[in-house]
Amino acid sequence: MTGRTRTRLERVRAAVGIASLAVQQIEDDLAADDVDGPELAAILRELIEDTDPPGGFIAALAQLLTVAAQRAEQIEPDRDGDASCPLHEAAALLADDAGQRLIWAARSLHPQGDPA
Repeated sequence: MTGRTRTRLERVRAAVGIASLAVQQIEDDLAADDVDGPELAAILRELIEDTDPPGGFIAALAQLLTVAAQRAEQIEPDRDGDASCPLHEAAALLADDAGQRLIWAARSLHPQGDPA
């Protein structure tokens, strides 16, 4: 491992640590005893809405996996998709399946919170 790689890996570890703390804060807020249906729906919408980052948190995670898949396509030994295909599939599951399920849950909890 080169010094440059080590530096990149250290940056990634730091970013993952920061993201993990942010996710833990969201989990703590979700677990609060006073969270009701409309508030839970609003929190779920924050994870998927076109705010900052565009497309929401779930879309940002899907994009991260897509970038990893694209890089894997370039460097996987036989270019057979053994590395890139699961990454593309994981990104699609997040963007399509998980995102849609969050929308359904939010609508179930607080339908009038949906934009007209």
